[in-house]
Amino acid sequence: MSDEVEHVKCLIIGSGPAGYTAAIYTARADLKPVLYKGFLAGGQLINTTDVDNYPGYPDGVMGSEMMNNFHKQAERMGADLRDGFISKVDFSQRPYRVIANEEKTLLADSIIISTGAAPKWLGLESEQKYAGCGVSACATCDGFFFKGEDVAIVGAGDTAAEEAIHLAGLSKKVYMLVRKSEFKASKAMVHRLQALPNIDVMFNVEVKEVVGNGIAVDGVRIFNSVTMEESKLPVTGFFVAIGHQPNTAIFKEWIDMDESGYIKTIGRSTKTNKPGIFCCGDAQDPVYRQAVTAAGSGCMAALDCERHLSGIEHTENTK
Repeated sequence: MSDEVEHVKCLIIGSGPAGYTAAIYTARADLKPVLYKGFLAGGQLINTTDVDNYPGYPDGVMGSEMMNNFHKQAERMGADLRDGFISKVDFSQRPYRVIANEEKTLLADSIIISTGAAPKWLGLESEQKYAGCGVSACATCDGFFFKGEDVAIVGAGDTAAEEAIHLAGLSKKVYMLVRKSEFKASKAMVHRLQALPNIDVMFNVEVKEVVGNGIAVDGVRIFNSVTMEESKLPVTGFFVAIGHQPNTAIFKEWIDMDESGYIKTIGRSTKTNKPGIFCCGDAQDPVYRQAVTAAGSGCMAALDCERHLSGIEHTENTK
């Protein structure tokens, strides 16, 4: 480990819409932010093809292009954007101590956590092969591209049910694939599902493979554990809704989280239980998980951070 210790006023951990927006705002406030991009520079959107629902792009935009624009804007504002990741943190006293790339020590007066969350996948090779080409982990983001088509969604909880209902308003037919013999979703959500004629719920079903022509999805191969039969569903879209995992494990010892690992923020602010440490984006949002909401919370974190460092605490936004 290097003996060099760098002192920074504002450290941003993670990129993506939340991190880059926080960098833009803190740089404009002359906080001289240092941002470490993390393992996936640009966040989940870097692997997304068409983004059709972010304001300001009337013709849509590739996820990688949008994140490149975020990066350029933050860089133009003067943010110090660095490759690499934060490998260890010590929030026992201020300034807070972090280790970057397992070797460089930084002392930070304030920290904005924007490490995001990753969707849970089934673990199929074909699932990753067609990711962004018919396979998605966000029906709200990508359902529009399958308007009038037949799609399948795998999952059994409230999120899966909600996304199936969303798809039902767009697609011709929605196959909801449930691995066990019953839902995990609430009864109210199940009733809403059952009231929609174009949702076909299939229980005791395991997805074996996503199939296609090498460019796009044209079906899903499933196995019924009761009948012991294998079949193919002719669909053009396949959605995975089995949950997300926030990228917050490194902070577990220091920052309050819920049982799933999402960081708890105080009231309507981005403040955590540690003074001067803020969290924004999907690392603290298990509900919306959209690029636009992540960017908005990145702005909030930057403003909260600026006010904290200047000694101005806006208590009304924590109620």
